[in-house]
Amino acid sequence: MDTVTKPTETEVTKETRKKAAKPPMYEVCLLNDDYTPMEFVIIVLQRFFAMKKENATQIMLKVHREGRGVCGIYSKDVAASKVTAVLDFAQFYQHPLQCVMEKK
Repeated sequence: MDTVTKPTETEVTKETRKKAAKPPMYEVCLLNDDYTPMEFVIIVLQRFFAMKKENATQIMLKVHREGRGVCGIYSKDVAASKVTAVLDFAQFYQHPLQCVMEKK
């Protein structure tokens, strides 16, 4: 008859660490276009990403100059919700603003 051995403390700790791995994070980014007004982008950043006007302006200028700007880093579900909210808001106001999420 085989005897059952109790796992050592080290084995239990290793197993706990494996289970507690952090979920992947996603960057939510705005993409530049030639039609969406800069002020609208600032409003989006303030409303959906809780940025102050100065920070929102900096991100908006980055989007304008570099083609994309990171609005924040979130878990998958939160990032997807923010992307959907921004796209719906932009569509409602008839702006072609694009918002995407990318795995970090």
